This record gives sequence, C-alpha cells and structure tokens, in this order.
Amino acid sequence: MAEPTAFSAVDLRPELSANLGGLGYTEMTPVQAETLPRLLAGVDVLARAKTGSGKTAAFGLGLLNKVAAGSFRVQALVLCPTRELADQVAKELRRLARGIANVKILGLCGGVPLGPQLASLRHSPHVVVGTPGRVLKHLSKGSLDLRGLQTLVLDEADRMLDMGFADEVDAILGFVPSCRQTLLFSATYPTSIAAMSARVQRSPQLVDVTETEQPALITQHWCATDREDRRANLVRVLQTWGGPLNLVFCNTKLDCAEVASYLETAGIAAVALHGDLDQSQRTQVLVRFANRSASVLVATDVAARGLDVKDIDAVFNYELPKQPEVYVHRIGRTGRAGKSGRAVSLVEKRETRRLQAIQALLADDALRQVPIADTEPAADALVPTMTTIQINGGRKNKLRPGDLLGTLTAAGGVPGDAVGSIDLFDDYSFVAVRNGVVSKALRQLNKRPIKGRQYRARARK
Repeated sequence: MAEPTAFSAVDLRPELSANLGGLGYTEMTPVQAETLPRLLAGVDVLARAKTGSGKTAAFGLGLLNKVAAGSFRVQALVLCPTRELADQVAKELRRLARGIANVKILGLCGGVPLGPQLASLRHSPHVVVGTPGRVLKHLSKGSLDLRGLQTLVLDEADRMLDMGFADEVDAILGFVPSCRQTLLFSATYPTSIAAMSARVQRSPQLVDVTETEQPALITQHWCATDREDRRANLVRVLQTWGGPLNLVFCNTKLDCAEVASYLETAGIAAVALHGDLDQSQRTQVLVRFANRSASVLVATDVAARGLDVKDIDAVFNYELPKQPEVYVHRIGRTGRAGKSGRAVSLVEKRETRRLQAIQALLADDALRQVPIADTEPAADALVPTMTTIQINGGRKNKLRPGDLLGTLTAAGGVPGDAVGSIDLFDDYSFVAVRNGVVSKALRQLNKRPIKGRQYRARARK
C-alpha cells in the first residue's frame, strides 16, 4: 500500500494541521510518510533514517497529536544524546505545537543549574526533551514524574549507545509505565540497536528509508599537507572552496580551540564548539553560526553530535578521523535536501592508512586528490553578512519574536528585511541583523522599552 505524501492525507488534530501550512510543511519526507500513519495508530516504531531527514517533525507530530493540554502531567519524553540536539528538538516541537493552547515543552539537559529546572518541573510540563543523564538525575531526586507517560522517543539511538548511555536509558525505563508507545530512531542498525529495541519496544514496526532517500551531492577532495603548514593550508582551502557556512572538524578539544583562534587571526570569522564550553557559551556559538554571523564553526565530533544547521556549504577535515565511518558522518552535514555540498580533507603522510580505509568505504573513487591553490586572503564568501545581538530577556519575561522585531522596526528603525533569525531562550534572546544596521539596532533595543520594560542589548563577537 502506497504511503500518503501530503500532510493533509493523515489524520492530525485540526490545531496541528492548521499550523503546518504556516511553517511551510506541505509534502511529507519519506520518513514522515512511512512513520507518521503508524505513529498516529499508536504502534511502536523502529525507524532508520539519516540525520536531516525530517524525523523530528514525524515523531513530534505523532506525540503532540495525543497531548492533552488540560492534563498537567508529563505525557511524552524525548531522549537525545547531546544537549545541542535536545535544544533543537525542543525548539522544533514548540514550533509544531503553536496551534495548541497552553502546551508546555521543557528541556532537561546537563551543563546548566538544577534550580531553574526544578522550578519549571513544579508546574508539570506536557513534554520533556532531555539528555539521559539529566533526566535520570531528576527521576532519582523525585522532581520528575513519568507515571502518566504515553510516548517515549529515543532519538539518534545509535549515537546514544556510542556515547555510553545504555545504562542510563535502562535505568530511566524503570520509571516509565509499561503501557506506552515507544519510538526509536537511528541512522544505523548495529546489533546493539536490535538489542535495545527488544528491551524497550513491543512488536515494533520496522521502517527503513535510507535506500529511498536522495543521495547527497557532495564533491570530495583531499589535499596533501605537512604538520607545520596544516593551519595555513586550512586557511587556503577555506578561501578556495568555502562558502558562507563552513564546518571544520578537529580530533581534539585543544586543536579545536587553537584552530579557531588561528582562523580569527587570519581574518576569518570562526567560532569553536568543544566539550570545555559551558551551556551558555555553547548556545551562543551555535546561534552565531546558524544565523550567519560567523562563517566557520570549528568542532570536535562529540560536540557536533546532534548539530542540525541547514545549508552548510562545505565540511573541512583539519585532520582525518580514526574511523572511516566518522568521516562519512562528518561530510553528511553538507549536501542535504537535494543541495550540493563539498568536503575537503587535509592529509599528512602519517594519515595514509586512514585515507585508504576511507577510500575503501566510499564508492566509485569518490575521494580524489587536488592541489592546494595559492589563493589571495580574505575571500568574500567567508565574510559574514550578519551580526548577532544579545538581549538580557527571554521566554521567562514573556518575550516573543514579534516583540523584538516590532521594537527593531518601530518609528523608522531597522528595515524588516535587515533582521535575520530571532532565537529566544529562558533568560536571554539573540537577534541577527545585517552588519550595516548594527548601531541603529542597538539604539532601538536599548532606548525603547519592550512590553513596558527596558532591556540591555549588546553585539556579540
């Protein structure tokens, strides 16, 4: 039986259906078309789909379709391997739930104080999105009650197991009712996933859309380098093949920080994402990159897990990873949704075996050597067009994106088309504006009250 392709073909509650059009959702992706009818039927689903395939909207619509806003209990729990993915999933669920009045979606992740989370849990949320460690901590303290849970989602389950969360997941299962719907999404199907599914699911229906998904259009190159010239050569390949949004992978936290600093010295707007950053710093880094006020994100593999930034132009490997499968995962951050992308790797002689292992994994000699071009510095494509402004107020102050946009554009202020993405968090907000209007934007935000209160705004560098 052919699966439906239009969202109008599935039986969603009217509030969700009405909101989808405004979000630009009309036709379902393969994973949505295959899983959503099953999710709405209430069966357990074990789905294999690549990152960026639209799975968040699939399970998000499924769990929101049966949330009762008038029942103040946790009805759905989504477990994610990283804070970044949990934040992104929670943000997407809030967008999907706009049409349902009074639905509360709460993120529970490590790296932030327990106090504010404890306060939020006193007014029970309907949906919790979190990392296994922090969710288990609240369950152990008795601050999180899952006895009314209807839906459990394990997102990117393969990475959750890779990161050693199996024991935490098993412990969390001891706090949830046995009568529930369990959804497991994974990019790969190792034997450990089959074992996890057997423990947590009841007769799951299997869905695998990886064969039908459009293959990524990624041009892959490698360039010979030596250790002494590696950083300078990274600048050269960025200037030759980089675009407005570029992802650079390093194997260690130390390299990550030092490479980002080197790129900044070379006049390239770069930010670093690694395990030594606290949650506030990580949030700021990801916002600046996603809203195009930094052109290069330098990251370690662990820090970048769960990263879902659209339209990354190119991925650069400062050093090849030790496992060839990690290379495939790295370059899969570009060339999504039918768009083309590029991947460029710097390779020393000592990395020859890693290179050969990667080439053996790829089809049709996809990874080819090219010389490093002798380019002029400061390529225009690497110059960000936006600047990020931070405001010391957020969701807890009842601020909405429209409040910030209205203040920016009021009385001959900043033109509306000069305002980019607006990101609200509990205690602060970020807004991206074009570089040419930063001074005017700061005056608007600092001198005009927002909803009757004065806030402080400053540009982030």
